[in-house]
Amino acid sequence: MILLLTGLLSASSFAQVYKYTDKNGVIYYTNVKPSGRKVSILTFPCYASNVKCRQISWEKVRLNTSKYTEIINKAAIASSVEPALIRAIIHAESAFNPKAESPKGAQGLMQLMPFNHKHLGVSNPFLPEQNIPGGAAHLAELKAQFDDIDLVIAAYNAGAGAVRKYNGVPPFDETREYLRRVKILYRRYGQSNQGTVP
Repeated sequence: MILLLTGLLSASSFAQVYKYTDKNGVIYYTNVKPSGRKVSILTFPCYASNVKCRQISWEKVRLNTSKYTEIINKAAIASSVEPALIRAIIHAESAFNPKAESPKGAQGLMQLMPFNHKHLGVSNPFLPEQNIPGGAAHLAELKAQFDDIDLVIAAYNAGAGAVRKYNGVPPFDETREYLRRVKILYRRYGQSNQGTVP
């Protein structure tokens, strides 16, 4: 069953699996919603900061090039941050789930920490129209501090203080893996016409 689930999960960074039992009591798992059956839905989030999540191929994972386009483009204009980077961070941080919450307290699409909400002008981090501009503004602040995109991405994950402390990408497994995965998404979103504001 584990191998089956791994195969189902390889298609998306936020996989959804349907479970149902037939009349003989046999349990089935599928990534295609069966019609006419009572199903349970299992979800398996796989965010780019999770170093234990190895079942996703970030070079092949399906991109989400249509969700929140208007909000992302407006935030990109206001912050001078490329839409491709904003979209890559959203994909990496929450897999486009606006209700995402991390064990460390980060919230919403761009996983904003509560201590940053007021500073970024965010009163409800679970609203995309607040979370995305807030996250883009935070990226703009990091870009103003670091002239290297690797350091900007690393600072988004580990904090600007950690990047300054180590004078570069911090030697944390999570941050280094996050950087690798986000750069893949950033490149791919840029190649998919998400790199510039129309």
